[in-house]
Amino acid sequence: MMTTMTTTVPVQVRPAALARQVLQALLDEVTLTPKPGLVDLRSRGAHADLNWALMCHSACVLEPVFAAMAQAGWESGDDDDGLRQRIGAIGRDGEALMLAATGGVNTHRGAIWALGLLVTAAAQQGARGASLAPQAVAARAGALARLHDRGAPGATGNKGELACLRYEVDGARGQARAGFPLVTGAGLPALHASRVRGDSETTARLNALLAILSGLDDTCVLSRGGEAALLALQSGAARVLAAGGAATAAGTEALLALEAVALARGVSPGGAADLLAATLFLDRLTEGEAHGNA
Repeated sequence: MMTTMTTTVPVQVRPAALARQVLQALLDEVTLTPKPGLVDLRSRGAHADLNWALMCHSACVLEPVFAAMAQAGWESGDDDDGLRQRIGAIGRDGEALMLAATGGVNTHRGAIWALGLLVTAAAQQGARGASLAPQAVAARAGALARLHDRGAPGATGNKGELACLRYEVDGARGQARAGFPLVTGAGLPALHASRVRGDSETTARLNALLAILSGLDDTCVLSRGGEAALLALQSGAARVLAAGGAATAAGTEALLALEAVALARGVSPGGAADLLAATLFLDRLTEGEAHGNA
């Protein structure tokens, strides 16, 4: 049964508004500077085929895709299985749209998965009048992720999928099915703690990225550099945080060292970047525009 929107529903949880918040989270992530091995305002990072403008274009192209997922969540009622099939199809169409817009370059495949689930869950929670707390939205997204997508191919051959098989890690799908524990348990706490101690918004977001990276089996890193590269980036991120975060002199030095390692090894923690965008979306969902400017 379709749920009817009423004027009592907060504007920020209606499908179009949720899609705009996802878009803003993606733009905030790619614009965050400096990031180790990732595209930012300074450079392509470890990528030869990506740049800031292309990432922004891709994010804008995908806004209607996230709006369609949010609309599906809004209209789903209690039919979680039907919803899972619907957003799976929307996601596959969205990936094709992305590749057409970027000339075949994968800019946001992981983000379509992670943020698609989260925006669907947020809309479903909003339509039900249920909690929009990060843990509640992430748990709802995890419940959807655990449902079988009958339209999905048995194997895609994507680099992330191959890395999961080779290194026996769960990757982005495992994070989603577990309810995004590195978003709610690492990214958001680091973001909020950094703000509380008076760090700039840029520093707070960098510290959130590093907290995620230090604990994530990032398949983007594994696929390009193997286990040694992943361990180097995880330990490097942990060293920045142990030095007081990206704002301290020692932390800045450790961040520069981490960037040098990423570039030397030719690896980019794209999985961590996707989870940072997820972190910023959930933060924006609950905090509004209070922390929107870096």
